Amino acid sequence: MLIRKLLLATCVAASLAGVSTAANARVYVTVAPPPVYYEPVPAIRVGHVWIPGFWDWRYNRHHWVAGHYVRHRPGYAYHSARWTHHNGRWGYDRGYWGRGR
Repeated sequence: MLIRKLLLATCVAASLAGVSTAANARVYVTVAPPPVYYEPVPAIRVGHVWIPGFWDWRYNRHHWVAGHYVRHRPGYAYHSARWTHHNGRWGYDRGYWGRGR
């Protein structure tokens, strides 16, 4: 029984590792993102971090994701999603939580 649980836990961990890597993969497109929408930041929520709105790349087009609060992760800082221009292509880095500030 213990071996079955260990094997199941290993399979779950392996599948999550694959999803995490794919979710953070850099995307390159030739279509520039539209201008960012202005969104007023709502009142501060204790224990939460405001994630500003951003253009995501979904289904082969730009998709607006509205700003929202997420629960703060002690010891981590949120790095917002960003688009950068390189040699005629646009590179998209998804937002992520990183150690430190």
